[in-house]
Amino acid sequence: MPKPYPSEFRDDVVRVARNREPGVTIEQIAKDFGVHPMTLQKWLRRADIDDGTKPGQPRVEGAELREARKRIRLLEQENEVLRRAAAYLSQEPSGKRFYPLVTELADTGIPVTVTCRVLKLSRQPYYRWLTDPITPSEVVEAYRANALFNAHKDDPEFGHRLLADEAAEAGEAMADRTAWRIASANGWFSAFGKPKRGKHRRPGPPVHDDLCAVTDESGRTRQVFAADAPNELWLTDITEHKTAEGKLYLCAIKDVFSGRIVGYSIDSRMKSRLAVQALENAVAMRGDVAGCVVHSDRGSQFRSRKFLRALTRHRMVGSMGRVGSSGDNAAMESFFALLQKNVLDRRSWTTREQLRIAIITWIERTYHRRRRQSRLGRLTPIEFETTMNTAVELAA
Repeated sequence: MPKPYPSEFRDDVVRVARNREPGVTIEQIAKDFGVHPMTLQKWLRRADIDDGTKPGQPRVEGAELREARKRIRLLEQENEVLRRAAAYLSQEPSGKRFYPLVTELADTGIPVTVTCRVLKLSRQPYYRWLTDPITPSEVVEAYRANALFNAHKDDPEFGHRLLADEAAEAGEAMADRTAWRIASANGWFSAFGKPKRGKHRRPGPPVHDDLCAVTDESGRTRQVFAADAPNELWLTDITEHKTAEGKLYLCAIKDVFSGRIVGYSIDSRMKSRLAVQALENAVAMRGDVAGCVVHSDRGSQFRSRKFLRALTRHRMVGSMGRVGSSGDNAAMESFFALLQKNVLDRRSWTTREQLRIAIITWIERTYHRRRRQSRLGRLTPIEFETTMNTAVELAA
């Protein structure tokens, strides 16, 4: 049974179909994106149901029902925690500490993990309190510092204001001044901060070796981007372009074997999840990718914990080029140059939605299925992969 298409890809195809020009049929859109017309019709019906224009159960409601079933086995313990918490607060009107309640519930058999999750407490400060009780203000400070640390670890380029926004999304709202004080005290500065006079900002350390570098007999090192089969070597990078609504970021992943863009993700913010989502979409489209080398630059998105965990989860191998050397990822830069020339610089873009549709249409319709490449024997990436796969099947 084939794997389902990534949700971001399905949504983009639906956007293009809904915004198609007069005279363009559904069958033509399906052909441009390599899907069956009946599949596209099904996606359009599902989108209408999700939007409420047609009767039926939206996907969001179905997901909520599945999530509710998963939580049923924990409801009894959570209800007990809430009941005891209400009784505890009625006896302690000030409500200075919940930690004694956590201890009491642990003695009755309710795990500390469940109690802390229901009461929205962090276990680490609780265990510290067991040995050395702390004040409520210190607990609040610890929560805020923990939220800021997680945000800084995932996106090292963020300054204290953006870190405060991320902490607020995680439930720890604070003033910008408070975020600056905590971040400064712990040395959590933006990777894009202004360097000190007379010194240059040190680049982030590589988290992978450069597996595409080859040293010749003269001792010179050069990059070799070559693959003998699909899913052997992928290249990835991020580009940006401005619209009247703000910038739009594209993270694309290219298979060196055929030059095909096997996965991409588009968002209004350049965070680590942009790179992770592009990788997940590529894996969903390609299937078994164990052992595939993913080469990138030293961008913070590709050095983040989330991206490294995604590589490990899919048993892929990371590779990272040098700093300040565009040749270390020249094959990916050439694709972005084509995109810049054929789409981004052709006109001014009013909305992010317009630019998004233009980008994905050019990738799927023009670059994949109409633009022939000399290194592929004057074939398009789709034709080249089809031809090579057919040859392998006949040889087998």
